[in-house]
Amino acid sequence: MKYYIGLDVGTSGMKAMLINEDGIVKIVSREYPLSFPHPGWSEQNPDDWFEAGISAIGELVSDIDKSAVRAISFSGQMHGLVMLGSGDSVLRPAILWNDGRSENEVDYLNSEIGKDFLLDNTGNIAFAGFTAPKLLWVKNNEPGIFAKAEKICLPKDYVAYKLSGVFATDVSDAAGTLYFDTEKRRWSKPMLDILGIDEGYLPAVYESSEPVGTLKPELARSLGLSDSVKIVIGAGDNAASAIGTATLADGECNISLGTSGTVFVCSGSYNCDRENAIHSFCSANGRYHYLACTLTAASCQKWWVEEILKTGYDSDLSPYRCKSDVMFLPYLMGERSPVNDTGVRGLFTNLSMNTAREEMTLAVLEGVAFSLRQNIEIIKSLGVDIKKSKVCGGGARNRFWLQILSDALGIELEIPALEHGGVLGACVLAARGDGCDILFDAVTETIKPDISAKEYYDNKYAKYLKLYPLAREMSKG
Repeated sequence: MKYYIGLDVGTSGMKAMLINEDGIVKIVSREYPLSFPHPGWSEQNPDDWFEAGISAIGELVSDIDKSAVRAISFSGQMHGLVMLGSGDSVLRPAILWNDGRSENEVDYLNSEIGKDFLLDNTGNIAFAGFTAPKLLWVKNNEPGIFAKAEKICLPKDYVAYKLSGVFATDVSDAAGTLYFDTEKRRWSKPMLDILGIDEGYLPAVYESSEPVGTLKPELARSLGLSDSVKIVIGAGDNAASAIGTATLADGECNISLGTSGTVFVCSGSYNCDRENAIHSFCSANGRYHYLACTLTAASCQKWWVEEILKTGYDSDLSPYRCKSDVMFLPYLMGERSPVNDTGVRGLFTNLSMNTAREEMTLAVLEGVAFSLRQNIEIIKSLGVDIKKSKVCGGGARNRFWLQILSDALGIELEIPALEHGGVLGACVLAARGDGCDILFDAVTETIKPDISAKEYYDNKYAKYLKLYPLAREMSKG
């Protein structure tokens, strides 16, 4: 029996999984602190990730034949900035993907450097979440720290480096930095020149299932593992989730209804969206993918139910299905895709004295569905044929919402048998790095669009597209 370990370096904690060729053996988790030193800032201590990983591995292998563990791989929160100095000392807390301090740097990159330059050299425009604006922020605001930097890496890659001693990253995670040439799958020298960093500061780039080294002997001894255990570099969380849900072929799609909503669409060839804010990244299986992120998805539902209604979820919305004209724009925290507007805010429309709260609840669910549809329609316009999608995340437990989503998108939604996303993908990548091809592609349920709802949702979606320009105008200072 061969065992494989996946570590998911998440924002709120570490999830770790042990699998063998028969399936999942054990799952454990570890929490670590998240710091908000100023409004809009988000930071973590990189050593908390490493310590959580060591602890989690120890628990995973506590009651198995430890000599049968063959490889460890990773999934990780993308875009985070980790800076190391002399002796690999951590120079400052990691700046995370959800940190918004780099607004000025984003404006500089998109306006002065120019979106066309960015697209030509990276395949993407600048977002506050990306790594390059964070590097510029440190350069502009903490020049002493910037001058001391000798290594710059991403969250999961720091853990891999600490475990193996090999400074490495993978193409999927690197593509989210904005200093990586996505099409050519290598660091972008023109962008490095703009940032003022040498390629020698950066990790070597590998495909996601490639072994980059082995477990350090001293760590292997302390864990009771062999020092021949492979360290496979893994992937960014969305790319790893696609591996975990077997979203692999051209046109295959995975929608995550988590706190935010993501649309991941595989593409067999490289292309980039030059008109909107859809990301073009490398996939974890040698291909490419489009990624769109709606900042508030299940969090809209949570806000409406817990902060506004305060009485629990409306259990029966079916009497209002395909009958209400109340609409909701789900931009409660600004929006990332497809508008890249941090200042816009959400709104309700078409309210009257006769509006029932159930109609407003329904509008919240429909608004998120329309936001996802807008991203999918843009990706389709780039030449990708999307006929169905996997769907996962906490929001996927609401079957009524999934029916709305299927109706609004006009595609079938498949619910995977296993919803462990990134950490499962990390396990699969560990196995592949050891030459063992394991696939978890079982589907428990398929939700089909209701043809009778098509006209209603097409008409309402056309009206939804008019909401953002209105909200943008109202949000201007």
